[in-house]
Order: sequence, then C-alpha cells, then structure tokens
Amino acid sequence: MWSHINCLTISGKSLCNQVKTLLEGLPKEALDWRPLDGQGEMATNSLAVMTIHLAGSEAFWMKEIIGRQSIHRDRDAEFVAKGLGFSELIAKLETGAKDTPPILSSLTSAQLEETRKFRDRIVTVRWAILHLIEHFAMHVGHMQLTRQLWLANFGKK
Repeated sequence: MWSHINCLTISGKSLCNQVKTLLEGLPKEALDWRPLDGQGEMATNSLAVMTIHLAGSEAFWMKEIIGRQSIHRDRDAEFVAKGLGFSELIAKLETGAKDTPPILSSLTSAQLEETRKFRDRIVTVRWAILHLIEHFAMHVGHMQLTRQLWLANFGKK
C-alpha cells in the first residue's frame, strides 16, 4: 500500500528533499542562527535544531508509536543541537527516516484504524501518520522563513 514512499511526501514533493534544499549552501553559522533568542513563545529555533527535531520526531512516530518499537529519544537534546554541518544534518535526517518505508509498506488498511497510546491520548495509526506529515510540513515552513531571514540579514548582497 505505501511501498512507494521513501520519505514523507505531500503532493509529490518529498519533505526531506525540501529540508535538504533549505540547508544546502549555508555555512554552519547560518545553520545555528536563531532569528529570536530567548525562552518561551518568542524564541525561535535554528535550522539545525529543526532538522534534528524532525529526524527525532519521525523516528519516534514511525518506530515507537506506529511500529511499537521502543526507542530512546532524547527530545530535549534535539533543541540544543549546534555546530553540525550540512552533511551531518542530512545524515541525521536520513537516519530518522530510514524505518519509515518498511513500517508504512507493512501496514494494511485494517492496521490504519488500529489505535495507539500517545501520552494521555488514544489515536489511530492513520491519525499518527497524518500528524507526522503535518508536523513535518509545519517545520519546513518555519525553516523556509528562517533561511529567508538569515539570507536577508547576513547573506551576500
């Protein structure tokens, strides 16, 4: 059913490839730059942090929630990632996505309606897949804006 998916895809566009395009050609200082420093609602994340978070999130939802495989995700560590270059970030993104194709391709229509526990909620496998795609796409949008802001402020003019 899902065997054609090798990365989260919307309208024929790979979300992973969109992340790669957004990171490409930027120096480490751009990958670590945050438009707004601080804590709470006004703080923003760097491109590196969002990439590491997306990798961790995809692995968590695919393996732990949908695939019922225990993983040891350190979510807090995702938000302090720093000093990684393009190749290292892409490797982390690809590692986070490597189990997605086999897990999705193993699902039957009936399994999409099975339920899973997430925190204090019960969700269907179908909902979990859609949530992961939505979450990934939202952060790709954040990454687009972050790249644009960095280029506008520090890029070559």
